[in-house]
Amino acid sequence: MIEPPVPPRIVFRALGPGLFGATALTLVHESARRVLKHPPRMDVLGMRSLKKGIRFFGGEPARDRQLHRQTLAADLVSNGLFFSLVALGRPKRPYLRGAVLGLLAGLGAVVLPPWLGLGRAPSQARPSTSLLTVAWYTLGGLAAARATRRLMARSEPSRPLGRPVG
Repeated sequence: MIEPPVPPRIVFRALGPGLFGATALTLVHESARRVLKHPPRMDVLGMRSLKKGIRFFGGEPARDRQLHRQTLAADLVSNGLFFSLVALGRPKRPYLRGAVLGLLAGLGAVVLPPWLGLGRAPSQARPSTSLLTVAWYTLGGLAAARATRRLMARSEPSRPLGRPVG
C-alpha cells in the first residue's frame, strides 16, 4: 500500500524534535570531552570531514577554534535533519524509531569513518569509546522521540480522563 507524501507542514514541524535530539547529542559529546579520559571524539571526525569537504570544493578550511565552532554547527544541522526522521513516522512508536535511528547512527559513526578516509581513533580508540558513541547517538534519537511525543501531545485535542459517562 502506497501512502501519500508527507505534507510540508509536517516536515517543517519535524525539524524541532530533530534539533532537540541533535542538541542533546552535542551537549553529551562536548561535556564528556571535557570530563572523560578517553571520550569518543566525534568533533575530531567532524573537523576532518569538514576540512575534506571544503578542500574538495577548492576552499581553505578554518583553523583551530573557528573550525571547531563550524564543525559543531554542521553537526547540529546534519544530526538535526537526521533525527527529524523520528517525527516523520506514524505517531504510535516514536521511541522505537528514535532508538533504532540513534543506534544506526551510532553504529555508522563507529564503522564508517575508516572507510571514508577519516581515520579510526576518535570513535574506535577503545571498546568503551565505541560503546559510548553508539549509546550517545541512541540517546540523541530517544531525545528526539521525547520531543516528538511532547509535540504530538500538544497538537492532539485534550481527551477526558477515564471512561466516557453514558
